[in-house]
Amino acid sequence: MTSQRTYELGTEPVHRLLFKYAMPAIIAMTATSLYNIVDSIYIGHGCGALALGALTVAKPFMDICAAFGSLVGVGASSLLAIYLGEKDYERANRVLGNVIVMNVILSAIVMVVGLAWLDPILMAFGASEDTLGFAHDYMEIILYGNILTHIYFGLNAMLRSAGHPRFSMAATIVAVVVNIILDPILIFGLDMGVRGAALATVISQAVAVAWQLTKFMDRNELVRFHRGIWRLNRHITVRALMIGMSPFLYNIAHCFVVIIINNQLKAFGGDMAIASYGVINRLTFVFAMIVMGLNQGMQPIAGYNYGAKKYDRMLRSFYLTCLYATGVMGIVFFLGECCPRLVTQMFTHDPLLINRTIQPMRIICSSMLIIGFQMVTGNLFTSIGRAGKAIFLSLTRQVLYLIPLALWMPMLFADPLDGVWWAIPASDTLSAITAVIVLLSSYRQFQQRPRE
Repeated sequence: MTSQRTYELGTEPVHRLLFKYAMPAIIAMTATSLYNIVDSIYIGHGCGALALGALTVAKPFMDICAAFGSLVGVGASSLLAIYLGEKDYERANRVLGNVIVMNVILSAIVMVVGLAWLDPILMAFGASEDTLGFAHDYMEIILYGNILTHIYFGLNAMLRSAGHPRFSMAATIVAVVVNIILDPILIFGLDMGVRGAALATVISQAVAVAWQLTKFMDRNELVRFHRGIWRLNRHITVRALMIGMSPFLYNIAHCFVVIIINNQLKAFGGDMAIASYGVINRLTFVFAMIVMGLNQGMQPIAGYNYGAKKYDRMLRSFYLTCLYATGVMGIVFFLGECCPRLVTQMFTHDPLLINRTIQPMRIICSSMLIIGFQMVTGNLFTSIGRAGKAIFLSLTRQVLYLIPLALWMPMLFADPLDGVWWAIPASDTLSAITAVIVLLSSYRQFQQRPRE
């Protein structure tokens, strides 16, 4: 049995473990970002501008579907790491079986509901009569393959917590490569249009799931499939769903925040303001994905050592992740404050858009140095199963601060559009302060517990 892979989480130097677990996650998320760009290029050239617009409309719907996947996957993987740290291998294996069953049930519900009200949902997210047909064709295929999508993301999270970050990375790369190969064949060769793009996504995830299953069928693995793990356990399911509620609510809230921010920008600055926000989001998204990779690397380390009561190691993994995340977002701060024109010119040659983006980029990037800390702190509480605090921190920026500030601050400025821009760093600052307060209250508890 390869239990040594999990034992290393409690014995190896933390900085080596973080590099070992985070780097594959970062590479995998970078590959996913590349796929999204390539997929958009194929659809744009093969199906036209309306199809590309339809894909943009469908994305929030896809994000909501993915949020239900994270509800199970993130919660179960955190729970798996905690049980491995406690050396409760029977429950750890039950988590593996339960994550499959929960994903099948939840994804089936999402599929049925989504297909039943597909067109009204797409219209609510901004589809027009011209784009609805494309968006419907795309999302219909995606929803039929939703079960594979949930299992794919769930097993990838389980692989990282079970001590196989590189195998998890390989599964993601397999999905990306298969998707990129199939896109031109199905879109152009078989003339399937957007349906071909969606089918390529589903097939690529099916191939990745087959790849993942080989690892969990290996009899030499500590965490693997066997009889007796498939019956839903109330304690495991409830706790996994509570832990996963934090990223779930964050993703759901993010979808509504995007709608509100876009409406405010359109009201006070028109379509050009929305375009500026899109350029800034493209810059921050790339580096935020790196921080998310660092978080994924920290999660099994923090969870295992919390379960093993090695709180010094857990806190050290948190400190190092905060340090690296701050460095990553520091690059965004530098680019946004010192070279906003150069960054904007990478995305557009429109002189009006370039000029309209420079000042907003400087405003939004002014808070980037504290974003990394806030993201990592929320992930720490998810990793150690503190569901209540994780949920609270995940909602502070999106719901508690950003939505009210985006609606209120435009009334404080001569140009209301400036109020919308400043609401974003203001919410970042308030959420970081809140994270410090929550962290300090928990830190005292850790100090009172036995150390390694």
